[in-house]
Amino acid sequence: MTAAVCLRLEQAHHGASQVLGPMALDVAPGETLALTGPSGVGKTTLLRVIAGLHRRWQGSLVLPGRVAMVFQEPVLMPWRSALHNITLTTGCSDAAALKALSAVDLADKAQAYPGALSLGQQRRLSLARAFAAEPEVLLMDEPFVSLDPALADEMMILFETLRAARPLATILVSHAPAEVARLADRSLRLEGAPARIVATDQNSGAYFQLSASGVTSSRS
Repeated sequence: MTAAVCLRLEQAHHGASQVLGPMALDVAPGETLALTGPSGVGKTTLLRVIAGLHRRWQGSLVLPGRVAMVFQEPVLMPWRSALHNITLTTGCSDAAALKALSAVDLADKAQAYPGALSLGQQRRLSLARAFAAEPEVLLMDEPFVSLDPALADEMMILFETLRAARPLATILVSHAPAEVARLADRSLRLEGAPARIVATDQNSGAYFQLSASGVTSSRS
């Protein structure tokens, strides 16, 4: 199967410092790849290279089409409603935005501003916005961090349900082993300065939530 993401990185810099060293990264449609490693090693920089948000790198990158990113913080426009946070950033219709909000149980918050939403609701809005863009590649930078266990589980169920409906190539940055075991088909560990891939683990036990039936199924 042709990779949805094909990155051949030679190096990436922040200022005068080289953050990332040579590495190859391929992600297939429908696959979820986790990036792990110590804080500050360069996982977010790698996501930003793929997203086109980090320019100081050398190498080659092939993507199939639209890319969406869920940031560690929700990164919402505080002066716009939940509905307009989706329509203005993705170009989708009001009807499509309402459908995306309904999928994350926020249909009744369509006219609410981000400041009136809880952190969990803001995270759900950020997830809805990403999926409303109908991306082929989804980048997620610790999207469940700082949530209590019950809310993190709720968010992961939402992600699993949305992911099951679309053959996305997903790259997830995470520090939580249980989260990686639950969501990812495969994980890459980055270490060093500059960072390189030091380990690859295949996860045969990851599962997804079927959106229509709610039945948990193996992804192996």
